[in-house]
Amino acid sequence: MVRLITQNLLSCPSRACAYPTNFPLTFRNVAKLEMVDAEFSEEFIRGVLSRLEWAALRKSAAELGNTDLPEQSPDLTQPESLSLDLLKTLHHVLLEIVVADGEMVCPQCEHVFRIKDTIPNMLLAEHEIRK
Repeated sequence: MVRLITQNLLSCPSRACAYPTNFPLTFRNVAKLEMVDAEFSEEFIRGVLSRLEWAALRKSAAELGNTDLPEQSPDLTQPESLSLDLLKTLHHVLLEIVVADGEMVCPQCEHVFRIKDTIPNMLLAEHEIRK
C-alpha cells in the first residue's frame, strides 16, 4: 500500500538518479485516496520519527490535501518531547491515508511510477536499473 510512511522512504532507483535529487517522489494525478483505520501506537510513532524527512512528509501530505502538519519540524531527535496531539496527527498522516490510484514521479528523471489498487509499480526497464 502506498501510505505516506512508505512514500517518505522511497526514492527513484533509476541509474540516472542519485540522492538527494531523486527524493521525494511527487504525487501526481491522484484519482483515489482511501482512509484506512489503523490502531494508534504512540510507541511506534515515536520510534519511526528519527527516520522521517519532515519537509518531504509535509510536501507529500499537502499534495494529498492534508495540511495538518506544522510547518516547522518538531525536534525529531527528542521524540519524548512531542505532544500526544502531534503524535496522533502524525499517525493519521503516516498510516491512515492511502493512495489507491495515481502516480509518483521522480523529481530528477521524471520517471512515472503508477499506483493501481494501492500498489505502486516500482519496476524499471533493464537499461534503467543501477548496477
